[in-house]
Formats: sequence, structure tokens, C-alpha cells
Amino acid sequence: MSAVNIQQILVDTLSPDTNVRIAAELKLSEVLQHKGEFIRLQELMQSDGISTHWRIIHSASIILRKYVTERWSPYFSGFKGNAPSVEVKAQIRHAVFQGLSDPDRKIRSLSAHTLSSIASCDWPDEYPELLNGLIGLISSSSPNSVHGAMQVFTEFIKSDLTEDQILPVLRQLLPVLLAILSDAQQHSPLTRARTVSVFRQCVTALYMVKEQHPQSVKEATENILPVWLDAFTEILRHPVNDVLNQPNWDGLAVRIQVFKALDVINTAFPRGLKAYLEPFLDASLSLLQGIFPTYDRCYVSAADSAPRSSEDEAIELSHLICPTFDFLSNVVRGGKARQWFDTQSNPHKLTQLVGAIFQYAQMTVEDEENWASNANAFVAQEDDDTDAYGVRVAGFELLNTILGRSPAEVCATFQNNLQQILASCQAAREAGVSSWWKPVEAALAAVGSQAEDVLECIEDEQESGRQKPVDIGQLLANVIPSLLNQAEFPFLQGRAFVFASQFAKLLPLQMAGQYLEAAMHVIESNTSGIPVKISAVKAVHNFCQGAEDSALLPFVARIAQDLGPFLLLTTEDTLSLVLETMSVVLEVNKASWLTTDLANSLVLATLEVWTSNNKGKPLGTHCSCAESQTIIPPSDPIFLSIFTDILASLANSTAPAKPDESWIAGSAIDLASSLIRGAPESGLGDEDRDILQNGVVCLTLIVRKDCAQLLQNEDESGGLVIGDLIIHVLRRASESVLPVLPELLHAMVERMLTAKTATFLQSLIIPFVFLMHNQADTVLGMLESTIVQGRTALDVLIQTWCENAETFQGFWPTRISTLTLSQLYASGRPSLQNLMVKGDIIIKPETRNVIMTRSRTKSIPHEFTSVTFPVKALKLLVHDLRSKGESASFPGGEPFVDSDDEDEQWTEEEQQNQGFKEEEFTFLSEMLGPRGANFDNDDMLDESDDEDLKNDPISHIDVKEHLVTFFKECAARNVNNFAANVDQLSVEEIGVVRQVIGQ
Repeated sequence: MSAVNIQQILVDTLSPDTNVRIAAELKLSEVLQHKGEFIRLQELMQSDGISTHWRIIHSASIILRKYVTERWSPYFSGFKGNAPSVEVKAQIRHAVFQGLSDPDRKIRSLSAHTLSSIASCDWPDEYPELLNGLIGLISSSSPNSVHGAMQVFTEFIKSDLTEDQILPVLRQLLPVLLAILSDAQQHSPLTRARTVSVFRQCVTALYMVKEQHPQSVKEATENILPVWLDAFTEILRHPVNDVLNQPNWDGLAVRIQVFKALDVINTAFPRGLKAYLEPFLDASLSLLQGIFPTYDRCYVSAADSAPRSSEDEAIELSHLICPTFDFLSNVVRGGKARQWFDTQSNPHKLTQLVGAIFQYAQMTVEDEENWASNANAFVAQEDDDTDAYGVRVAGFELLNTILGRSPAEVCATFQNNLQQILASCQAAREAGVSSWWKPVEAALAAVGSQAEDVLECIEDEQESGRQKPVDIGQLLANVIPSLLNQAEFPFLQGRAFVFASQFAKLLPLQMAGQYLEAAMHVIESNTSGIPVKISAVKAVHNFCQGAEDSALLPFVARIAQDLGPFLLLTTEDTLSLVLETMSVVLEVNKASWLTTDLANSLVLATLEVWTSNNKGKPLGTHCSCAESQTIIPPSDPIFLSIFTDILASLANSTAPAKPDESWIAGSAIDLASSLIRGAPESGLGDEDRDILQNGVVCLTLIVRKDCAQLLQNEDESGGLVIGDLIIHVLRRASESVLPVLPELLHAMVERMLTAKTATFLQSLIIPFVFLMHNQADTVLGMLESTIVQGRTALDVLIQTWCENAETFQGFWPTRISTLTLSQLYASGRPSLQNLMVKGDIIIKPETRNVIMTRSRTKSIPHEFTSVTFPVKALKLLVHDLRSKGESASFPGGEPFVDSDDEDEQWTEEEQQNQGFKEEEFTFLSEMLGPRGANFDNDDMLDESDDEDLKNDPISHIDVKEHLVTFFKECAARNVNNFAANVDQLSVEEIGVVRQVIGQ
């Protein structure tokens, strides 16, 4: 079939006549079954003089890429078979590669997209020459070839090249890229931007291998970074307005990539950036100030339209602003901008940067339109954990970072900027400017986003006898009340509600009541729009979290009654906000104000919401969280009046669920669990003893019937709850589970042999530990007589326990493990004396002082010594004893190697305190506790710990005192040949034992 015929088929696929178009598409599918036609298709794309040229080329390109994804290789998920031969593939690759140099830019781009798909599949095994071919093109003097090749290279180096593959070509590649970047006359801005993108990937690759090849990477960065940073300095030196005044904004792409690269360099090799840092900080601030008038005109007021890019890729000012904010945030976070921010040497930099953040926080016209009509989008952008990253969110993150480094100075700039903004906005309003409110709303949003830190700063300054740096009280008393009446500007009105609630702690009792009354009026109004209603709900949420219960009690019943209907009218993020708000409302005075009728109505509304939304996993799960449980207060009459109705409703809702909708039953069980968790301490009631008895039977049947399935599931997360379930059943109803205990324990020991995760292994081991602690002889006898895959169950359990004991998590599990280990050692049971387990890791010469990555561990597996169980038990108990006390230091430690963390910029005080100020370091030390004990929560009770286990006698044992007594008694009576076992410990461990015995 000739190329002319294919061209005619392509023309027909664009026909407005449906019949002609469908016939052409069917014919084309038939034609492309012939592998050679794909080559003709590529040739057609590169031919000249075709009528309706671009439309045909575009159609051909789509078919080309479709052919690759459907016919090229099983590598592609959409592969349909009939792959071309090796010879045909080579011809096709050659034809597409030639298209990268085509005079037509669009053909080059289409060829680049197709070649990128082919490369992801064929390189390097079937297409090894690709990398050298691309380097050859970008090294040529042809701008067309460079443009086409750089499009492939940008995607190729990001997706397909590993560090080991990048490093060998760096010496050849980077000078070529730098030459392209520096030649603005010969190459387009987008091509030059792609060179910076590739350079950034190369820097990341160097960083990834820095530990393996420190000297080589150091030499490379010392030679490479300066010349590139010089080039970046030159690029940023040119006024940005030269780019903004062009017909398109392609020139911004270079600056976008420059700031992304600077951010990576600052993270990977901060020392190389040190000499350039201040000029880049100046350039960042200058850039933000220089582009704001254009941002205001094209986005905030939308008086003009933003120009389009010359290629398909969109370029927006936000694409430049966000990387600039990110770069500044990371520099400040690393403590490297201290001198630049110093108010003595640079008195205006901090104020100017905060002012720029306030400016860019303004809502755009697109924001207004979207948030006014989409309640969920409006709620999502206000969330602290929002995924909707943009200019506003990036600015607030930068604000949080600089506030953390210099709270008083930054808060003082808040005061100055707020005063200027309020004055200028008043003038703009009087002049009839319709968007006068936007700077005020942005400033309040920016300061409110840092409310917690601002409140802490004010409190610290006043406690130190200094004047508060920002007067929030004056705003709350004199500015915010007037904004609450701005109904024609709903975003400003809503922001005023939220701002007041964020600083509720500063409000006098009477004023807090007035604000809450105003918020309730908005919620109850039929005329208020989405932004202000949602803001009022958010304000209620904040007030109920931050204000005193005495100020809230007069309103909470009314609030709960008003929020009830919102449950049935909202969805997704807005529904989540309402549920969270209802939760904090019900926490006021422990919901003692709640009546039976109101409780019934709220519970029924919540159940209706759950029933209506349980087809969607996220919301079905969300409804089963804490906010639903707190709707039922822990008072017996109310609880018992609705308990049965709720369970019946849940049962009815789960009955029609399909087999693949298992989350519905799971969510229902979560809701039932929340219900029972909220039951009064007196229990479920005298009339409901059957519930308790049947519940125990149900749990026993779950253990008996479904335990094996959970344990054998490859997804180990399903079995994590088994350990807790078994422990509680054993503690509360051990007789009920005794008939199935041997079968259950056999299944658990067998699963230990294949379990992979530490948390799953802990859930399998701890029930045995608990049983041995209470009935050691019985359990050990059963384990000794049980054979699992040719080994005794005791051997499997002890081996697994000893290997994983140091990874156990949780207050109660770690304690029961320690206590039972000491108990087993003291028992001297014969079956344990010669049981061999893993000892200490063997350090080989080839692994000494080397970071063992996953690949290295595969090639050089870890090896361990073998010791008897009594020796290993002592090692673990010594480890536990050291972790319960102060850390000990031993001589002979190796000095730190030279690093690139820029700690030479720390002050003398920070060098003495690991980069912190003295009071910061003291606070952090107190928070972490000795050896970080408070951080991992294994040695302190936590609010989230199981209530039953908190009250267990084991939780109240002084483990450190117990271990000290244990070691002293063992030494005094030479328990289980204690002296000989201690001699097999390491030098450090023996030192700890001797120190304890000698106390």
C-alpha cells in the first residue's frame, strides 16, 4: 500500500461525515496490522507539501504512539500482540530518531514523544546506541536537532537512567548542556530550560552516590558547580521584565528550572552554594517584587490574559513563584540565611519578603470563581494538610519557616505590613477599587495560618518583660468586627470569622460570645453564600477548641442543632469539616448538655450520612472515626436508648453489600467499635449481658475460624490485630479459647517462619510471651512437644523472639517481653540451655565503615555469631537496662568525617548545642527524654495506649529496678551459671553488668 493511500485514510479519519470517519478508522486498523506501514506512517510525518498538513501530521502522530503502546512490546500494559520483528523495530526507531531533527518543530516534538515511549521499553538492552545518539544530536550545531533531542533527553534522564548510568557520561554531557544554556541567540528558551532540568537530575545522581564515591563526587562538584552557578547568576541578573514583555513567557521556563536546580543544590551540596547564596537570595526577592505587578494584572484582577507558551507545555507565573518560595524556605530552614535576614545589616529584607508573601497570598479571580461555587475546594485549600499546593500554600510555608527562626522579628513585620495594608486598602475602597478587600483578606489569612506560633511568640515576649511584637488584640477589637458585616465581600467576611477564632485565646469572655453569636447567625441565615457559611463553621470549630467551656456552654446546644442538617447537605471535604466541628462541639463540657432527643437526631443523621456514602471507601471510613463516636455521650440513659437502634441500622446497611465491597462491613464494624468505646464505664447495662456473652463467643469463633486465613494472608497488615485480639481474649476470657488454643498457637508458630515485617512478627510473638509469663511450664511443655516443619515450636519461637525483641514497639509489649526474658533465664529450663540463637553481627573488613545498602546486603549478606539462649537473653536484658537509663559513652569512638552540612555557619552557641540555641536544645532534650525514650513512647504511657493494658499490673512495674535486682540476684547465687554466661558478653555489655552489680 502506498503512502498516498495512507494519507487519504488519514484525511478521511478527520472527515465530519461519521460514516466516512468510522470506515477510515477501521481501514487504518487493518492497514497497520502490516508492520511496514508504520515506517511509511513515520515517513509521511516527515514529508512536505501535504494538504491540511498539520491536522494529518497530528493524526499520524497519535496513531504512531498508539501503535507503540499496543503493538510494540508486552512491556506496555495495553499490548495487544503481533509485535514487530527486531529488524522492523530497528527501522522504526531509526525513522523516529530522524524525526528529532525535522525542520518542523511540531514534528520534532511528536517524534520525541514517540521515541520516549520506545526508549522506556527498549533501552538499554535492545537500543544501546540511544544515549550516544542523543548526546551526538545535542552536541551538533543544528538548533533543530538540539531542540528535538533535548525533549527526549529531559524525559529519558528523569525516568530511565540510573545513577550508575548517568555518571560515566557526565564529563561529556555537562559541558555540552552548559554551552546550550549559555547560547541564548542560537537556542530557544525552552531548550535552554531543559538543559537546566537535565543538570538538576545529574546533581541528584551525584548526591545519591556521594557516600559510595566521596572523593570522586567532591572533585566533580568542585569543578562542575561553580561554572553552572556562574551561569545561573548571569541569567538571574537580567531583569525579569525583559521576559514578561515578550509575546510569550518561554523565557520564564529557564528561571523556573534555575530555582528548582538551586533548591536541589542547596539540599545536596550546600557548601558549593555558600559563596553564591547571598546574591541568589537577593535575586529571589528582586524577582518576587519584579513580577508581582504582572501577577496582579493577569491573575489577581485578571485585567489581562497571561500569554501562552510557544509549545504545548503551559507556563504560568505560579510555576516560577512556587520554586522561588521553596528555595527560600529550604535555605532558611537550614539556618543559612541568618546574615541576610539580620535587621541590623539588612534592615528591610525581612519586611520586604513578608510583604511579598502577603501580596502573593491574594486570591486570584480563578480562586474566587472556583471557591464560590465549589464548597469542597474552598474547604480543601484551608486545610493544613492540603494537597492543593500553590502560590498561597507555598507562601504560608515560607512564612512558617522564617517565623520559626526569628519569631519576634517576623511578628514585628506582621504589625508593620498589616498597618500599611489596612491604610492602603481603605484608600482603595474610598477610590472605588472593587478588589480593595483582597490584600486585607490575604494578610489576615497569612497571619492566621501562623496563629499558634504567633500566640506563643506573644506569650514568650510578654513573659520576658518585652513589648508584644504584634497587637492582635487591637485587630480583634477595632478592625475585625467591622469586617463581619461586609456581606457583599463574602471571602473577606468569612476570613474575619476564621481569624477571630484562630486567636480565640486572646478574646475576653464577652467578646468571644459576641463572635460566636455572629457566626451562628451566619450559619442559620438563608442568604449567606458558601464561603462565609463554611468560614463560620470553621470559626465554630476553632472557637470550641480554643475558648473556655464557660464561654461556649450558652451556645453549644444551639450549635449542635444547627450543624445537624449540614450533615445531610454536605459531601467530601465539607462533610469532613462538619463532622470534625460536631466532634469538638460535643467535647465541650463532655457533652453533659446533650438531651436524649438531640442525641437521637444527631446519631440518626450521622448514620444516614454513613449509609449514603459507604459506597466510597474514604468517606465510609471517615464516618467511623472519632467524630461519630462522640455523638453518643457516656451517660447511661442516652446510651442505652439508642444502642440497639444503631446496631440494627448498621446490620441492615451491610446486608446488601457485594463481595467486592468489603470496606462497607469494615466501616460498620468501626462504627460499632466506636459505639462500644463510648459506652459508660458501668458497661452496656444489666439487660444486655447476652451481648457480652455472645460477643465473647463471636471473638472465639473469629479466632477459631478466621485466624488461619488472616495469618496466611500475604498482606501482613491483616494479621496485625491478631496479637491484640488474642491477648485480650486470653486476659478476659481465657477459658473460652482454651479448646482452640493448641491449634491457634501451632498456626502462629508456623506463620513466624514466613513473616516478613517486624510489626507482624511482634503480633505473633507477644501472645506467647504473655502466656509464658503467666503459665510458663504449661506453654513451654506444649511448645517442646509440637513439631513445625521439622523443628520444635520452642526452637522457632525462641529464635524469632530473640531476633526481633529489640524492634518491639509499645509500652506494654516491651515490658512483658523484658520481664518474661528474665523469668525464662532464671527458670533454668533444660530445653533452653543449649538452644542456639543469633548473637552479634560479624563485622567483615569489606563492610567496615561502609553503609550497607539493600543491593550491597544482597551481595555481601550479614553474618552473625551463634550463642546459647541464656547468653542472648542476658544481651537483650543488658540492652533493655541501658535503654531504661542514661546513655553511656565509651572511649575509642571514631571522629566525624568531613561533611557538607555547612555547620561552620553555626554560632558558637549553636555549635555547642547541635545547631540549636541553648533553650531550644534544652527543650528538645526534655521532650525526647533519655536515649530518646519519650520519642518512641516505649517507656511512657500514651493517651492512645489500650486502657486495659494501662491498668495491667505489668504497666506499673519499675522495669529498671526489676532488672537491677535481677542481675544482682543472679550474680549472688550464680543463677543458671550466670558468671560463665556473662563472660560470653561483649566488653561493653560486661562493663554494664559489673557496674550494675557493684551499685
